[in-house]
This record gives sequence, C-alpha cells and structure tokens, in this order.
Amino acid sequence: MDENSFSVTKLSVNVNKIATLRNSRGGKIPHLISFCGLVLDSGADGITIHPREDERHINSQDVWEITEFMRSYNQSSLHYKEFNIEGEPSPRFLQLVERAKPDQVTLVPVRPGEITSDHGFRFSNPEEKKAIEPFLSRSKGLGLRVSVFVEPIPEEISFCHKIGADRIELYTGPFAHAFDQDISMAKAIYEDYVATSQEAQKFGLGINAGHDLDTHNLAIFKNLPGLLEVSIGHRLVSDALVWGMEKTIKEYKKALLLGA
Repeated sequence: MDENSFSVTKLSVNVNKIATLRNSRGGKIPHLISFCGLVLDSGADGITIHPREDERHINSQDVWEITEFMRSYNQSSLHYKEFNIEGEPSPRFLQLVERAKPDQVTLVPVRPGEITSDHGFRFSNPEEKKAIEPFLSRSKGLGLRVSVFVEPIPEEISFCHKIGADRIELYTGPFAHAFDQDISMAKAIYEDYVATSQEAQKFGLGINAGHDLDTHNLAIFKNLPGLLEVSIGHRLVSDALVWGMEKTIKEYKKALLLGA
C-alpha cells in the first residue's frame, strides 16, 4: 500500500529539549534514554533528534545510545517505532547518519548562530541546491528514507522530486506563530501549506511537518492533505511540564485523530 494512503498522522517526538535541560546542569538528569522509553510507551510513533555541531542538546554519545535503544526497543515492541535524525547537509552530519542508519534522515538548513531552525530550504537559491544534492544522494545510497525541510512554496517542490527525496517536511513556524496571534490569519497562511502539499502529492512525495505545532493549532493543521507525520519537541515538552509526559503524548495523539 502507498504510504500516502494512510489516514492516521504519526507523532514523532523531538527529545532535544530533554537533552537541553540535562546539559544545563551536567550529569545525566533528566535521563534521556528513560524519557525516550516513556515517550514511546505513552503512544508516540517515533523519536526525532537534531544533533547540532555545537552539541548544545543532543551530543554524539546520545546519538549512539538512542540508536541502540531504538533497536532494542523495537525488538521487543509489538509496534515498530521510527528513528528520525535531522541535520544540515555536511560531512559531519553524514558521518553520524552512516553509523546510526536511522529510519529517516531529514535534511535541514542550518544558519550559524540560530537558536532553533527558523526556515526551510529555498531552492530558488543555487547555493542551497548545490549543498543538498550530494548528501541526499549519499543518504539514499544507505537505503534510508530522506525528507527535506522546506518552506510552503509549491513551485520549489519539483526540485525535491528531481533529486530523489522521499518526503518533504513543511516548516510550520509561520503558521504556528500566526495561530498564536489571529486564527483567521493562520487559516489564510494554511492555504499555502495545502497548495504545497497538493503539489508534493503530484510527485508522489510523502508529507511531514514540524515546528511549534501543538494541541491547539493541530485542530487545523491535522487536516493537511497527505500528512503522514508531525515532529514536535518544544511545545510538547513544555506541555509535559504541566500535564506530565504520558498525558501529553495522549493529548497530542488525540489532537491528530480529532482534527477540526
């Protein structure tokens, strides 16, 4: 069955924020692997990490430990849980991917000094085209599914198909920030995502999304045509400070099921 035909959107939880909290004090508390287990046991469909070069949250050792944890977890689980690694197209990141061999690699543009990812690739920029092609090809050569983090610009989707991407991940920051201010404005912006999603489907590309999605704005975004997976970290972990992680995962899964 074509993966695009599945109706239930999967939830991959980005655990960077757990590592950030640990690193702020040093040591191993909160214990990252224990939280990964809690997240999956609570119903999440996968784990996402973004190991940055400065290792301000996920470090190289974390990558190897989570890799082994995911393999062990899936050996004893009735439901397979996916491992997604995000990062910039660079030799450093490729070395991590070659060793970890996750289920999915998400290529993300990284701007020096940025606090978090704040934009998707724009392939109208020749430099970004040049940067991503060889790394996407190498990742595909490892037999991995490759997703490309993009802006909601329909005209640029054909390039993702041309270079062999399996999926796109839509950068949802602008939508989420608009939703916080004015729902009508968010609904207008959402139409750009719909148009981009429809264009991706024409090329047979799977559709992921992520950045500042939460139980409120998912009421709209959950209905995006062809949406396979959302990757959520900051807001989900923030909600877990109030609700606890188990209830938070269940609330996010419920939001994905109910929609608008």
